[in-house]
Amino acid sequence: MIGMRVSGAVLAAGMAAGAVGWTATAPRPADPPAVAAVTWQEPPEETVSVLLEQALPNVPGKTFTSAIVDFPPGSRAVPHRHGQAFVYAYVLDGTVRSQLEGQPVQTYTAGQNWVEPPGAHHVLTENTSSSEPAKLLVVFISNTGDPIRVAD
Repeated sequence: MIGMRVSGAVLAAGMAAGAVGWTATAPRPADPPAVAAVTWQEPPEETVSVLLEQALPNVPGKTFTSAIVDFPPGSRAVPHRHGQAFVYAYVLDGTVRSQLEGQPVQTYTAGQNWVEPPGAHHVLTENTSSSEPAKLLVVFISNTGDPIRVAD
């Protein structure tokens, strides 16, 4: 009986040593593959270059402003308003997608135009191309002293 206990103990010790030896000599599992860091970039914004700003002599309190709005490829304007200005936009180059709050999305190409009534909320304006720029000529009739664009 004692012999069996010793044999069992030796067997158990041998198995334990074997297990320890196996884990020590077994190849280490491969590290999980590295995950590439993903960064989110906001699309570039448009640039506005004022061409002319002039008070209207025959309409006191109103100013005429014209501007070129350049949209780099993939760019998008932040939602904005033009205060109480009446806005006329004409697409000079490229394709622009536009949406006023409560209206369907519209797509405009070179030679097309749209108007925005005073107080409109412009929720979407973007260049639809990821490789070509777009350009607008925009005319504002605004209250003198008001900014022509206010971001939300």
